[in-house]
Amino acid sequence: MKENPAIQCLDRLKQLNDSNDRFCNEDLDEMQRLFDRLMELCGTKESENAAIVTKNGGVELVCSICAKIPSGNQVIVSCLRTMALLLNDIQSTERFRASDGPSVVVHILSDGCKNLEILNNGFAVVAVASTGNEVVKQSFMELKVDELILQVLSEQEKGNIQSLYDAIRVLLTSDDNRVVASQVYGYARRFAKIGIARALVDSLRAGLSSPGLVSASIALKAVAVNDEICKSIADGGGIGVLLKCLDDGCEQDNKTVVRTCCSLLSKLAGSDSNKSAIIEKGGMERLIKLSTRFSDDPSVLQEVMSLISVLCLRSPENAACAIEAGAGDLAIQAMERFPAAQQMQRNSCLMIRNLVVRNPENRTLLLNNGIDKFIRKAKESHQSCKDAATDALRDLGLDDYNS
Repeated sequence: MKENPAIQCLDRLKQLNDSNDRFCNEDLDEMQRLFDRLMELCGTKESENAAIVTKNGGVELVCSICAKIPSGNQVIVSCLRTMALLLNDIQSTERFRASDGPSVVVHILSDGCKNLEILNNGFAVVAVASTGNEVVKQSFMELKVDELILQVLSEQEKGNIQSLYDAIRVLLTSDDNRVVASQVYGYARRFAKIGIARALVDSLRAGLSSPGLVSASIALKAVAVNDEICKSIADGGGIGVLLKCLDDGCEQDNKTVVRTCCSLLSKLAGSDSNKSAIIEKGGMERLIKLSTRFSDDPSVLQEVMSLISVLCLRSPENAACAIEAGAGDLAIQAMERFPAAQQMQRNSCLMIRNLVVRNPENRTLLLNNGIDKFIRKAKESHQSCKDAATDALRDLGLDDYNS
């Protein structure tokens, strides 16, 4: 084991750390080289070095060194990058927590809030350390990482700090199966209350010119946990911004942007007042245009269908608008063309149900076009479609819906 070059790097870092309360420039230069070598040794998926280093006290050592490096020194960036590589399971993130890692990282971020590299790598550590660990999330929240996130969002050029958006998403995701009741819903409300939702809307205004557009949209979706927050996002111009992003994504053939923005709009459309705002701004026509533009991609079509389904829920006016725009034709053509696309088939069944459940006139139109045979095929072919297809057939008024 002592011959392992990763362990040799670790041993030398430990010597430097144990022999100094404060590092001189020569120490820092050597540490830079050692961290760069460690990253090289631990950075590939095939390598077992990260696990070996972690088992031999690597997380504790890197936390200790990070706490001692002078503010703003470039070695901090390499230290943070190394730390992110070592935090890859619950054991390593628990070691990070026990070593006061959250406090060390928040302190570094606070001191380095003008340095883009420190921010990018610091928030990357927040994200990986919080993944699957509810207690680490809680530690960061107790250290008011939300206020730090808002400060950085407000001051930095928008769209540059990809890892900040990842940190928001992870902090607001309930992903620790050891915990019965996660606190992430409360964290999301806290994020919205101090203004992070509106700051994220602002970061989306740059549109496709922002490299962080997709990540910022996913982060905003994580914050939008209740009706009040969804309304506040709309009040801050969020719906108009997202529809513009959809237009741009369509024009530039960017499927990832289109899928992500549709998914976020589906979340916002959970609020009835937002449904109306989306429709009034020409949302339904945009969605049908998107479905034509990306007619060869079921992953886009399923997101479009999901959004139309939400828009039509408990709204016969919107269901009539959807049929008029071409949602019925979308369902028939997509189900016929992509019989193997399970999620798209299921989303189509859910959309059909919402198109017809309160609109008898839509039932006749769709049945005359043979929609029932495609629904039955989806039901037979995919277990995941069974319930949605049965409900769609029933709400189309067919007596043999359960056969």
